[in-house]
Amino acid sequence: MSADIPDVPSLRVIRSQCLALIAELTLQPKPSYQLEGQSVSWSEYLARLKDVVEWCDVKLAEAEPFEMRSRAVT
Repeated sequence: MSADIPDVPSLRVIRSQCLALIAELTLQPKPSYQLEGQSVSWSEYLARLKDVVEWCDVKLAEAEPFEMRSRAVT
């Protein structure tokens, strides 16, 4: 794996933590708001968390060994 890509156990932890945050945010949704020029968009945060989970899924799938089957015909 590349130096900037976490190892498999780290990817699993990141994925698990994001899923826990997603569960928490969907069980107790919060409204988006603005305060002193800063905006907080919970729906955007939730979308980013889902993107991280998808990214982890792709990287975990890439790290798994795979088997390629082929058949020769003569």
